[in-house]
Amino acid sequence: MQRAYLIVMAAVVLGLGLAVLSVPSLLANDKDENTIKMFDRDSVVYGRTFGEWDAEWNQWSYSIPVAQHPLFDNGDCSVGQSGPVWFLGGKFCAVGATCSYSVVRNCSVPSGKAIFFPIADFEDSALEEAVNVHPSDPTYQQIGTLRSVTSSVEGATDIFCQIDGRKVKNLAQKFSVQSTAFGFTIPGDNLLKAVYALPNNFEAGSYFPAVDDGYYLMLAPMSPGMHTLHFGASWLDVTYDLTIAK
Repeated sequence: MQRAYLIVMAAVVLGLGLAVLSVPSLLANDKDENTIKMFDRDSVVYGRTFGEWDAEWNQWSYSIPVAQHPLFDNGDCSVGQSGPVWFLGGKFCAVGATCSYSVVRNCSVPSGKAIFFPIADFEDSALEEAVNVHPSDPTYQQIGTLRSVTSSVEGATDIFCQIDGRKVKNLAQKFSVQSTAFGFTIPGDNLLKAVYALPNNFEAGSYFPAVDDGYYLMLAPMSPGMHTLHFGASWLDVTYDLTIAK
């Protein structure tokens, strides 16, 4: 499945005592306490690389029933969140559809939480290939072939991100991320049934492998108060009005 933020299995369970390694500021001098900081893509954050967080993000998204899913706008952004990092995202697009979305969401985030999200990403799994895309070609159930599919995210155009009105520069060069290969678990009411419009396929269960390529940001915990996160690509425009608890 290709999706932007998407455009996603268990909840992230992490030790809060793990150290955060390097918090470089890409938007302003580190002495500016009012400026949101971002982790460098090559950082190890709360014990995980960006590629591992990419996999965790997808596992989080897969695990949530569509009826409660925040990226279908059926649930609050707090659904399924756990640990020191919260996940946000864009909006799912049905496979084969001409999709162009503009989304505005309100989201309350506890203090001390980092935020990880894709500006644009393409994901693929052996399950999707076996059930719907290339069911007669087993090579499409191998990790290397799956990566050849997801690498097409490099063709994403007009990707952008603004945080509190400040533009994040050089997104394609600095924030391209390839996930580790991962397994995932889906419920009966799962996102694959929704995006493929195949209600009788994609049974609940655990599956492997899947991979993802995209442009991901990890924001360090923000100061309490109101913040605005605005990001997207040529087909997607997403705004989060964030309230960080005191």
